[in-house]
Amino acid sequence: MKIITKIWFLAFAVIGFAACEKLEDLPLYGPGTASVLSSSAAIVAPLPADSNKNILTLNWTDPAYATDTSNQKYILEIDSTGRNFSKAYRKEFLGKRTVTFTAKELNNIMLSWGFEYNKAYDLDMRVISSYANNNERLNSNVVKLNAKTYKVPPKIALPTTGKLYIVGDATNGGWTNPVPTPTQELTRIDETTFGGIFNMTAGKEYLILPLNGNWDNKFALANKGIPGISGGGDFGFNLSDNFPAPASSGLYKVILDFQSGKFTVTPYTQQHGIPDSLYIVGDATTGGWSNPVPIPSQRFTRINSTRWELASVNLTAGKEYLFLPENGNWGKKYGAFDNSTPGIKGGGLFKPEGQNMPAPDVTGNYKISFDLINNVYVVTKL
Repeated sequence: MKIITKIWFLAFAVIGFAACEKLEDLPLYGPGTASVLSSSAAIVAPLPADSNKNILTLNWTDPAYATDTSNQKYILEIDSTGRNFSKAYRKEFLGKRTVTFTAKELNNIMLSWGFEYNKAYDLDMRVISSYANNNERLNSNVVKLNAKTYKVPPKIALPTTGKLYIVGDATNGGWTNPVPTPTQELTRIDETTFGGIFNMTAGKEYLILPLNGNWDNKFALANKGIPGISGGGDFGFNLSDNFPAPASSGLYKVILDFQSGKFTVTPYTQQHGIPDSLYIVGDATTGGWSNPVPIPSQRFTRINSTRWELASVNLTAGKEYLFLPENGNWGKKYGAFDNSTPGIKGGGLFKPEGQNMPAPDVTGNYKISFDLINNVYVVTKL
């Protein structure tokens, strides 16, 4: 019994001693100070040849948090000026206070926002510092950068012919090769983009040819069974599968972007569809407002699936005109989207049932181009 009492006494003594011992204060981590960001350049305008060169280095100061620097977290943000970092590119670092970008890296960031090629943009840059657990987040100063994009080589090599044609039983011309022109030739929209408007038959297929009448080369798909591929996706050169037509027959706009290697197919529902012919009418022309107009002098020539041209027409200054898809029919017309737009006398946007188009300021002979791929007309003095 005495032994048990001694054991209890010793236990309570140990507990009492521990309770009386003063523990050390827990560490207190200070709030730190916002980092100061600095840039090696205020303006960068790299060329494609500079792609792999370092063009920008960013450094920022130590926020002096009460912890080892290896436990300090930083988030670099870069965004277009005016967006308040709402669509920012972000890169995270732990214990590191510097970063260097190659021309290619910065260019890719800007292109991912949909920025145009070969154009300068104002960017905002900042660093958000914190402890590793994201506590005590502090924003640095905002540093400005003016950066110019450059054009990278297209993902798919452009056709050496500079032309494209559509062939297949999904089209009016079927698999007959050569295909009927100009109706099945695509329009070159810009350096790396082609497009056309075609009547498509559901359940059928098609290919894109760089040389009319030649089966040696084609632009096609790797796998036509991908869900939704009839509406767009990746395409390539001399791949194995045909393009499948959309599920419903009708007019469709087909766009091939060689820069990205993507194509899109969307319904074309614009009023008046795709006309078989095109004419100019108005008091700016020799024929005046008389309808039908005199032909062939006021009839356009069809160049491809979307583009028409009038090689030469005399236009009288101070007068107006319209385009007619059917000679002698006032029920259909194309006019200016807004005839008060600055520069409209040299061309601009048009739309079905639009406003009268004003003639140029100088009477003379002009060339007129008309394109439904982007609803733009251009008036050029000869």
